[in-house]
Amino acid sequence: MIKEVYITETNCITPIGFDVAANIKNIGNEVSGIQLHQNTTLMPTPFYASIIKDEDLNSAFAKVTLSEHYTRLEKMMILALNPIVKKAELILNEKTAFILSTTKGNITGLEKNTDGNVEQAHLHQLAKTIADFFEFKTEPIVVSNACVSGVLAVSVAKRLIQSGLYDHVFVVAGDEVSEFVLSGFNSFQAMSDLPCKPYSKNRTGVSLGEAAAAVLVSSNKENAKIKIIGDGSINDANHISGPSRTGEGLFRSIQSALAEAQINSNQIDYISAHGTATPFNDEMEAIALNRLGLENVPVNSLKGFYGHTLGASGLLETVIGIHSVQENKLFVSLGFDEIGVSQTIAIIEKSENKNIRYFLKTASGFGGCNTAVLFEKVN
Repeated sequence: MIKEVYITETNCITPIGFDVAANIKNIGNEVSGIQLHQNTTLMPTPFYASIIKDEDLNSAFAKVTLSEHYTRLEKMMILALNPIVKKAELILNEKTAFILSTTKGNITGLEKNTDGNVEQAHLHQLAKTIADFFEFKTEPIVVSNACVSGVLAVSVAKRLIQSGLYDHVFVVAGDEVSEFVLSGFNSFQAMSDLPCKPYSKNRTGVSLGEAAAAVLVSSNKENAKIKIIGDGSINDANHISGPSRTGEGLFRSIQSALAEAQINSNQIDYISAHGTATPFNDEMEAIALNRLGLENVPVNSLKGFYGHTLGASGLLETVIGIHSVQENKLFVSLGFDEIGVSQTIAIIEKSENKNIRYFLKTASGFGGCNTAVLFEKVN
């Protein structure tokens, strides 16, 4: 018999809150973390992004440890994971795994090193630093697969538990806004000159953001917030940066998740989509959802609140989605004005109450990667 898998603890560190409750409160009040920044060390011209204030981050981190040997991203990740590890009170033995998920990790380590030592920028070193802080006994696992990294880590954790290798998996995902990331998206001419507007006719591109999120994935139903019932991750290898015009990879990923969960598409109550506000991504998602008969299911993108937080986005949006399920609350897709994709989808235009049993989280990223994970409310 295949093991049932649950998420029992959640947390997040973002520009609009340093725990889930603060984030939910600000989302409910339609407070966005996206602001106009004029930081010439990051970009020569003003830009819109969602960035955590250094003074807030350092103040919160000082309550955890007085050590000054950690990078900004490491501080974000430790702060996200710390209350979960403490609350779980698990013995961190060989049956407890640790997954770190990121797209760029400590990429700023390349900018600051002048002696040729780039060890800090290696993802395995970042994972080891976080694992050593919490004294995990097992070798840390790194999941880095473009912008599906965060939600893919949930899928990997689920499969590791189902395989019998582990009983519990701590997952943390994070990325920060850096000169490297900003210049990369700017070179694609993908950055919006205003806060992003996912799926909207008047969207002009992506707003970037930074965050860290953490969850505990477990075979133990006690204190379960939600059950993970299916997943799929298909790479359509369409293009180095452009998504499939037919949504093939996302279509098949959702199909795979539905098949494992043994439910039909018409049973899904809510979709937390990727929704980057770039022309090709939003269009691709609308096509994929229509191909699956999901065009009438309420869908939102949380990018209007957080910007695109890269490898953190899938896990951060899963954390908020879990709260939606628990509270039977659909949150507005902030920034949406008028439908701007060729096939209609049911964008959530204002927050509302709705009974939610099944929740679908999707993500897509560079290189043709796509991931879909299905969740069920725990009664």
